[in-house]
Amino acid sequence: MATAKKAAAKKAPAKKAAPAKKAAAKKAPAKKAAPAKKAAPAKKAAAKKAAPAKKAAAKKAPAKKRTPNAAFMKPLTPSPQLAAVVGTSPMPRTEVVSKLWAYIKKNKLQDSVNKRMVNADAKLREIFGKAQVSMFEMAGLIGKHVK
Repeated sequence: MATAKKAAAKKAPAKKAAPAKKAAAKKAPAKKAAPAKKAAPAKKAAAKKAAPAKKAAAKKAPAKKRTPNAAFMKPLTPSPQLAAVVGTSPMPRTEVVSKLWAYIKKNKLQDSVNKRMVNADAKLREIFGKAQVSMFEMAGLIGKHVK
């Protein structure tokens, strides 16, 4: 029983001491703020040391050269409507798109307000089926005109 009373006696002063610790804790962060500033440059220096390692790893990644996908390089025959714009000879899909963009830029068919839109002239209207097409739709619409 004597130990239980001593334990209870020890707990009571601890509760009274807690508010004093809170008051001391409020004052302590102001003092700790100065050493924290000194520690910050050490963190920056560590970050600077780690940065060159990341750059070295990034330089090693592009060493592999990409091989072109054979599906993109396969010559496709354009339909008569598309041939009026890009030519009649068989060519890869990438070249068809490049020649189509050259035609659009040459004839100033790109919308002046929204550059993502293409205003179709008579030849392009036969290919697209509508007066204005977004550049993202265009690739899908071209697919219908190549074999």
